[in-house]
Amino acid sequence: MSGIRLIAGLGNVGPEYDATRHNAGFWLLDRLASRSRVSFGHQARVFGDIARANIAGESIWLLKPTTFMNRSGQAVAALAGFYRIPVEAILVVHDELDLLPGAAKIKCGGGHAGHNGLKDIQARLGSPDFWRMRLGIGHPRTLALTQQVIDFVLHRPSREHQGLIDEAIDRALESIDDMVAGQSERAMLRLHAAPAKAAGPGA
Repeated sequence: MSGIRLIAGLGNVGPEYDATRHNAGFWLLDRLASRSRVSFGHQARVFGDIARANIAGESIWLLKPTTFMNRSGQAVAALAGFYRIPVEAILVVHDELDLLPGAAKIKCGGGHAGHNGLKDIQARLGSPDFWRMRLGIGHPRTLALTQQVIDFVLHRPSREHQGLIDEAIDRALESIDDMVAGQSERAMLRLHAAPAKAAGPGA
């Protein structure tokens, strides 16, 4: 594979959403920018906040769409189109209902499983063949909760689950260099083989 040149983290804009599960992609991008000692600046032409970071010796675009989740593809497609970044060089970081808090996985392609951000990105790029970094937040059903999914993702996790998600982000950040270097198998082995603590029930 060619290396990643654009890393987009998904979330919703505004202080009322900052700590909610749906913003896990933003959380990782903020940590990555801090590690790289760069700051985000708003660029209206790409509908998002962007930064340029040096990762593994490469200059990489970091993007946080400011269009709200269901229009994330507008920002991703605009930046990728402007800088001629191919689909296979894009990594999208997002919350994942099908993984428990504390789990994180990387994959290329696939469906959107109802995730509105992924759905819009896939439609705007005209292809599902971008990379995804999936940060587990759990599902109300598997966590023995009665919340509807939309209510669940737009609320903050418990302290225990937040800690598990933060640990998963730490492990995910360690695999970023490999993804940028085009070493996807190494990145997946590093991330998927890492032990994750079990998440207990509760919001």
